Amino acid sequence: MYVWARFARMALTAKSRGAYRMGDESRLTFRCLPTDIDFNIHLNNARYMMLADLGRIDIFIRAGLIALARKKGWAPMLGGLQTVYVREIKLWRNFQVVSSIETWDGTQVLGAHRFVLDNGETAALMKTTAGVYDRAGKRFVDIQELAAELGYDVTPRTPTEAEQAFMASHRGLRAAAKGS
Repeated sequence: MYVWARFARMALTAKSRGAYRMGDESRLTFRCLPTDIDFNIHLNNARYMMLADLGRIDIFIRAGLIALARKKGWAPMLGGLQTVYVREIKLWRNFQVVSSIETWDGTQVLGAHRFVLDNGETAALMKTTAGVYDRAGKRFVDIQELAAELGYDVTPRTPTEAEQAFMASHRGLRAAAKGS
């Protein structure tokens, strides 16, 4: 099942997983297919990112963000990511992508995607930064404003030291990219 078929399956079944609430997880189940592998006969690096996208989009759909973004002319955008690979996901192996919103700071959302093998072991962990861009306002939306628009009355937890280091590294890399 290639990217668009997996996307369609996720979108068509989103309602059956219920509304997303802060602190929840998105859990999507997949099988490593021949179209997913590299020459080592395991899930290739690019597929991890694509499957994490599906986890994020599942959260966006179930939280109401996609509908709100369309109405307001906003665009959810990935800012950056960091991945660590712990175990292989070999051909034909079943696994889950467990996605969550960890916290946010200003306009930056921190997400996590855990790739969990059918025996419960973590195969990979991905941390992401993201934001929601207001095209008309030419700005990124403050996440507290976004949460209020979605009807959430929540306060983000303070980012951990590791999360703060990740955000700082991301800002530094972004500055270097813009400077070149």
